[in-house]
Amino acid sequence: MFALSYGLSFATVVATLTHVLLFNGKDIYGRFRASYKGKIDIHTKLMRKYKDIPSWWFHAILALSLLLCTVLKSQVQLPWWALIFACAIALIFTLPSPGLNVITEYIIGLIFPGKPIANVCFKTYGYISMSQAVSFLQDFKLGHYMKIPPRSMFVVQLVGTFIASTINMASACDLGFSRTKVILRSSRKLWCIKLVLLRRRYSTSISVAAAQIIPKTELVKLINIPVLLGATAAMPPANTLNFNSWIVVGFVFNFLIFRYRKKWWQRYNYVLSAALDAGLAFMGVFIHLFFGLTHHDNISWWGNVEEYCDLANCPTAKGIQVHGCPLL
Repeated sequence: MFALSYGLSFATVVATLTHVLLFNGKDIYGRFRASYKGKIDIHTKLMRKYKDIPSWWFHAILALSLLLCTVLKSQVQLPWWALIFACAIALIFTLPSPGLNVITEYIIGLIFPGKPIANVCFKTYGYISMSQAVSFLQDFKLGHYMKIPPRSMFVVQLVGTFIASTINMASACDLGFSRTKVILRSSRKLWCIKLVLLRRRYSTSISVAAAQIIPKTELVKLINIPVLLGATAAMPPANTLNFNSWIVVGFVFNFLIFRYRKKWWQRYNYVLSAALDAGLAFMGVFIHLFFGLTHHDNISWWGNVEEYCDLANCPTAKGIQVHGCPLL
């Protein structure tokens, strides 16, 4: 399952690029040109009374990262050019926003084998930077509509990053190093699925060709290969309960309410999305503090049972006998 998730991650990156280029390339280019010549909406006019964020604020963060790679070179294990390379990857993939956690680990693993700290740092600047940039833009979009000063949003994001990173380092650094060892040992598994990836690479092109051959069938255009592959790659640790809840919520709010209560959807759907994300983050912290740290995390009920089939825990290798399991 681990090797399969890595293979699907590679396929998702390629499928996302081809899907965005073939399905949305003209629209993205048109909107990019219109952003310089188009009419300014009322929200932008109201936000112009606030001071914009100076570019040197972002440049200062980049300079701090470069300083970290040069001064603490033996500890970080990542040269300055690798940091620039990681930032370039994050910049290129911010718009399509695929999962780069595997591809960044693999690239730096080929360049600097046997250096786990460099692997984690490159992944942080290459993948996490892109992921945080997307969240950053989403928060700024919400702040744009709520008329929050951009500089205030930037300061809040920066302070929150320092607090979150400090807590993460204090509580999960051991898990991070353990996972890095698993990543370094898993490189051999990746080549086992190389032939499968060669076939997956053309999946989006096939859906585009089908849309051109059958242009009257709107259902074909709704098939999103990157979403299918990316969601499947989340299988470990996600299970059927996660996928079923996503399907139910998505069907209710993005199909039923979108079709029959369009005004409500236009007004509240974005806020609802932010509320669900905030509720998930709050409950994650709450459960960890009040159940995980107090050693009351072994609560057994139907909602957290991973497997209802007793035979799922039986060995699959031949010749191994376990009580209650069939002999293969």
